[in-house]
Amino acid sequence: MFPSLGMGELLIIGVVALIVFGPRKLPELGRSLGKTLQEFRRASNELKHTLDEEISTEERNAERARVAASAPAAVEPAPAEPAPTEPAAIDSPAAPETIARGQQ
Repeated sequence: MFPSLGMGELLIIGVVALIVFGPRKLPELGRSLGKTLQEFRRASNELKHTLDEEISTEERNAERARVAASAPAAVEPAPAEPAPTEPAAIDSPAAPETIARGQQ
């Protein structure tokens, strides 16, 4: 992880940390540092996984678009015309009212 740090440098860092934080706080500091690193790794792996899923989804969508563009256009049926309406029968009781309204 630290290829440029040798054993001597790590020993000096440990001694300085021991002097600054003291022997009682050092184990607690190490645990909290470990938990922080673990949480950071988990979050970065989750982010990588999410990005990989998004990329694969976009690639699938692009492939579908290419296939749809290369396929012949589907023939859509003509829209159905509305059924013709029949005029009201003269024999019906509502016919004179309908005719009277139309003349006004």
